[in-house]
Amino acid sequence: MRTHLRLDFVLRQGGFTLELHEQLDVLAVALFGPSGSGKTTALEAIAGLRKPAEGLIEVGGRALYSPRQGVNVPARLRDVGYVPQDSVLFPHMNVRKNVLYGADRGSSMALQVVLEILEIESLIDREVAPLSGGERQRVALARALMSSPKLLLLDEPLAALDLSLRRRIVPCLRRIRDELGVPMAYVSHDVSEVRSMADHVIVLDRGRVVASGPPESVFDAQP
Repeated sequence: MRTHLRLDFVLRQGGFTLELHEQLDVLAVALFGPSGSGKTTALEAIAGLRKPAEGLIEVGGRALYSPRQGVNVPARLRDVGYVPQDSVLFPHMNVRKNVLYGADRGSSMALQVVLEILEIESLIDREVAPLSGGERQRVALARALMSSPKLLLLDEPLAALDLSLRRRIVPCLRRIRDELGVPMAYVSHDVSEVRSMADHVIVLDRGRVVASGPPESVFDAQP
């Protein structure tokens, strides 16, 4: 399911300025560029963890941040699921309790469907301490999905995993996008991941957009 994103804001952080002026109807948008270009900062602004200096952030036609309208929705009420690069699970809870944390009775996500797509049914009653990196990442994804997000924010979700695990999890992410209909904003340094996951890519460099469009046109146009 496509969603309309309007990312039209300026965010200043010390001596760094991130500036975005994008309107998109996407299944999955990738934020791509070198370290320090503003990719994670953009996700944190959408999630409500950083406040822009000015502008507008809309997801699905709903304003999450708009000083002109007097709107700055608290992070917990934005209906976005955020999976940072170093996903932290609650060590005192088992997998089931981690996954269900934040899910309410009105959740549209069926637990069994989420577990099956992410291939973690067998982990559901295990403690989190012995989980591998790939298992932890999938549990974190399941936890984000069970909150029934209108947008899933993924900050380099595969960066810490080896190639075999990446190849296993990418199909899970595509199923989340296609079968569950959850749109994504996806940060990555990997061109092949972006081509596989995204229908639009925004290339950032030093806080500015240097290219924006379908991955094939953006990457194939680069020398």
